[in-house]
Amino acid sequence: MATVAFHTLGCKVNLHDTEGVASLFRRRGYTVVDFDGPADVYVINTCSVTNTGTKKSRQVIRKAVNANPRSIVVAMGCYVQYAPDEVAAIPGVDVIVGTHGRGEIVDMVEDVRRTGRPVHAVEKIFKVKEFEELPALDFEGKTRATLKIQDGCNEFCAFCQIPWARGRNRSRSPERVVEQVEYLAAEGFKEVVLTGVHLGTYGIDLDPPVSLAEIIRRIHDVKGLERIRISSIDPHEIDDDLIDVVSSLPKVCRHFHIPAQAGDDDILLLMRRRNSVDEFRKVVDLLRARIADLAITTDIIVGFPQETDERFENTYAFCQEMAFSKIHVFPYSVRTGTAAARIPGHVDQDVKRARVDRLIALSDQLSGRFHRSLVGQSAPVLVERLDGEWSEGLTDTYVRARVRCRAERGQIIPVIVTEADASGVIAAAAQTAGPAQTFECGTGSI
Repeated sequence: MATVAFHTLGCKVNLHDTEGVASLFRRRGYTVVDFDGPADVYVINTCSVTNTGTKKSRQVIRKAVNANPRSIVVAMGCYVQYAPDEVAAIPGVDVIVGTHGRGEIVDMVEDVRRTGRPVHAVEKIFKVKEFEELPALDFEGKTRATLKIQDGCNEFCAFCQIPWARGRNRSRSPERVVEQVEYLAAEGFKEVVLTGVHLGTYGIDLDPPVSLAEIIRRIHDVKGLERIRISSIDPHEIDDDLIDVVSSLPKVCRHFHIPAQAGDDDILLLMRRRNSVDEFRKVVDLLRARIADLAITTDIIVGFPQETDERFENTYAFCQEMAFSKIHVFPYSVRTGTAAARIPGHVDQDVKRARVDRLIALSDQLSGRFHRSLVGQSAPVLVERLDGEWSEGLTDTYVRARVRCRAERGQIIPVIVTEADASGVIAAAAQTAGPAQTFECGTGSI
């Protein structure tokens, strides 16, 4: 029986795409094995969001080529789409396919096995108009399922080359979204994470148009589904209808990941972002006024060209004011071909590192504050793993929790938060377990 191994670089959307391709191989009789061991086929899902991402992609491709000269090496994804000639020039790569046409990868591999000739199948991404349907996913060994419902981006931010790697906005049909959620719920997944390259634009390209809020309403009552999580959304795409959905539907998680990227208007303008600091602030204020105990996380790029000390301090103060529950901090990395690469005034690397360290320290401080605010409160925890007498998982507010509990993976258990620090919370079982719940929990601390 033939074997296939996968390595994914980059974002959750890439992870979703890898799972879809893995499902295709399984259906054709392949066994999925560990990437660090021997395999007949190696598939690398590449990333190009930064120069570091492309460098790592090349390294992993070469590692696969060197692992077994007789293996077939497949490179797919964003870096391949963005720079197909660079990838094709790597000795030993047998199949290259970008961010569309991945449904044919198994056939491409079989062609190489039969003929020995490489296959280069990178389409012109801006000509692609339809969402690519990959199969229902297996998510072996996982408790939460990520479902991609949107691809592409029309924004063209100065620091980003994703539109050239992913193309224009494309949405999965509502009927297919519902069908996929029903399948995942029937397979036992309690939580589905809705994701996309630019999720907030879901449905604007459909005829008739459909909103993100509307598709959440359509899947909310799917039997067996207990949680719906929104992966990431820009501030200008959060409207009253979406807020109503999150505040009124019990299955929707109280967590928004809203990328700010900066907290200074001059930098936001240089980045070509569509919102100002004040507009972001108003959205956050509205969310917190309507949704109790809401968690808001964000992304910040540090050291963007022309980020002076004053402009960084504005971002630092903005993050303090917004009281994010977590900040994902990214040092700015020059991406060849982007508008930002041509902006003068690049920040010294030592200065950039110092600013990154300060913002990470602030993130830890804010995370600890948010987690401690949960002490004494009840929360549902989706169990992802067991560690001796402890169960570990995530609350609906995306907080890592450890509970003294012999629960089953994939089970949602009610808990009371007893302790907290920057890394997460410790909880005890809430005394609300009904007869249908079989977990046995006690109290205690680490």
